Amino acid sequence: MTIHISMKVNGKAVSADVAASTTLVEFIREHLRLTGTHVGCNTAQCGACTVHVDGRAVKSCNMLAAQASGAEVTTIEGLASANGDMHPMQAAFKEHHGLQCGFCTPGMVMSALELKGRFPNATDEQIREALDGNFCRCTGYQNIVKAVKAGLAA
Repeated sequence: MTIHISMKVNGKAVSADVAASTTLVEFIREHLRLTGTHVGCNTAQCGACTVHVDGRAVKSCNMLAAQASGAEVTTIEGLASANGDMHPMQAAFKEHHGLQCGFCTPGMVMSALELKGRFPNATDEQIREALDGNFCRCTGYQNIVKAVKAGLAA
């Protein structure tokens, strides 16, 4: 069974006919070819697929594309400015080496940006709590916390 969905992704209106079982991450990656949103676990445990839906960070592997129909979705690709400059949070991850392999980074950045709305001057503890559902297998999180702190201040 296919269903028709439409939404805004990174400010652009998109629509498609998709299988009812299509997850949001599948739609983003396979239909829209926006591959910055990663698929790690497919069980909403690792956070690599985190995007914003109507301004709220969600794990897109655990949400059907149909559930996002009518919504405003922002992926990691939607953060850069029109001239291609990185978002300050992305730049902070680069500057403070808050990444190693980079696989978890898009989800970390998207979760960190939601944190900015709730706690613009977050403590290390609040940052760690906000990133609790995002797993990094490469770092010890020290530089990720530093990067988020710098990104919040930028």
